Amino acid sequence: MALSFLAFEVVAHLNGWHYFQSNSLHIPHTSEIKGWFHSVYVAWLEFRVDYIAPAILSLSNFCVALFLIQSADRLLLCLGCFWIKYKKIKPKIEGETFKSPDVEGSGCDYPMVLVQIPMCNEREVYEQSISAVCQLDWPKERLLIQVLDDSDNESIQWLIQGEVSKWSQKGVNIIYRHRLVRTGYKAGNLKSAMNCDYVKDYEYVAIFDADFQPNPDFLKLAVPHFKDNPELGLVQARWAFVNKDENLLTRLQNINLCFHFEVEQQVNGVFLNFFGFNGTAGVWRIKALEESGGWLERTTVEDMDIAVRAHLNGWKFIFLNDVKVLCELPESYEAYKKQQHRWHSGPMHLFRLCLPAIVTSKITMWKKANLILLFFLLRKLILPFYSFTLFCIILPLTMFVPEAELPIWVICYVPVFMSFMNILPSPRSFPFIVPYLLFENTMSVTKFNAMVSGLFQLGSSYEWVVTKKAGRSSESDLLAVEEKETKAMNHQQLVRGTSDSGLSELSKLREQQEAAPKPPAKKMNKIFKKELALAFLLLTAAVRSLLSAQGVHFYFLLFQGVTFLLVGLDLIGEQMS
Repeated sequence: MALSFLAFEVVAHLNGWHYFQSNSLHIPHTSEIKGWFHSVYVAWLEFRVDYIAPAILSLSNFCVALFLIQSADRLLLCLGCFWIKYKKIKPKIEGETFKSPDVEGSGCDYPMVLVQIPMCNEREVYEQSISAVCQLDWPKERLLIQVLDDSDNESIQWLIQGEVSKWSQKGVNIIYRHRLVRTGYKAGNLKSAMNCDYVKDYEYVAIFDADFQPNPDFLKLAVPHFKDNPELGLVQARWAFVNKDENLLTRLQNINLCFHFEVEQQVNGVFLNFFGFNGTAGVWRIKALEESGGWLERTTVEDMDIAVRAHLNGWKFIFLNDVKVLCELPESYEAYKKQQHRWHSGPMHLFRLCLPAIVTSKITMWKKANLILLFFLLRKLILPFYSFTLFCIILPLTMFVPEAELPIWVICYVPVFMSFMNILPSPRSFPFIVPYLLFENTMSVTKFNAMVSGLFQLGSSYEWVVTKKAGRSSESDLLAVEEKETKAMNHQQLVRGTSDSGLSELSKLREQQEAAPKPPAKKMNKIFKKELALAFLLLTAAVRSLLSAQGVHFYFLLFQGVTFLLVGLDLIGEQMS
């Protein structure tokens, strides 16, 4: 259709029918019409002016209003972040921290902490995450590590069990759990683990996804905030990325997530004591989890679900911007797209489910308004709606309906300014401001589709695909782990008991896998039809804009169309093998 409209306009242009000049349309009189084609073109102009242009103008004005509201919200968040940095506001630990565990018997001052590592078929990252968690600096008798393995691959189960056995024999309190029936995804896994009888002996639970590698001092930086602060339910740490410079895709993700943690999470934590739990790299007070109903399997965003319910029950949250936990970013567009679909469909599904509870809760009207209008509607629904509708649909349509043309400040000045604000938390990313702006508009297709899927509970709204990981670690981390392993082997004799047979089987399994010839992995480019369709529409509109000599509109549509084309052909990021 876009191509036929373009051909129609090209023929009219070549015939010299230039009736749209200086933002005004001149409809020729009957005496000026020459031929049947000219008559059809004039009828199209009249229909366009009377019916199509007003509808597009109304929708574009609505989207521009939403765009400005969302931009104002971003600006206020940035001002809040500047204020926090100017005043040097940081969460403070109430009272004294725990005594040194070096003194005999002083470990009793430390609370009992449970650490959970939920995973599913995480062959690439299980070893480094278990290793990092087992090296947490905390009295051993006050710490228990649960490796919650939902893998359905038997060889991966053996590998994880072997890693758990290795650390168990080094004196670490670590246990392996495997569910026979994997229901409820991650929420079901965590819920099953919390039902163990021994959990009642623990006061706090720290959660790390399979690709997260906390520093040894993580618990000593996070847990003391709970002391003498009975209203505190959650302490959330910031993420840091081992592969942020791996390719263009990871660099663009790093921009978004730096803004999320540095600005959104920190500002909401300081001024509201509430934000969405990130699902990992956080410590919960177990009492807060239990009083809020525990883990529920009703959505794919169990982390946001429990955070909202805890907030409704009056629990407060703290965000530690200075405490960072290493993890991985998806390196392929396919993996990133699936992750973003879950992250944007889940909140809308959750919004439908928890709206009645928010309205009837006993929290203040201001907190209710913040949850409904800002937390859910503005940041989870309005953002993908206007971004997709305004820049991917309305803008190219206005090239064929110039009476509804968008002003330059909407497509250029405000988006560039907001991209500049988003990049401020990661100043090294300033050279990528233009690719970032174009890629965010491209991702609006996935986010809009996910938002609609979650809002109307379509088939893909309850779909969980484990994000593909590469198992990367920073060089310094690998050297440190190797050094510790060497010291442990030289200075500590491992006590081998009944698990000898299990470890021998594990070593045989590893030897077989290493000896077996591995065929070269073929990396294939996937074709993403929606992105390619929009690339065609935008490039067609760019050609149409040349007929009207619309410079800024042409360049925006051209570069945006090329970006959609590159993404649609899977030419950004790594290809899946």
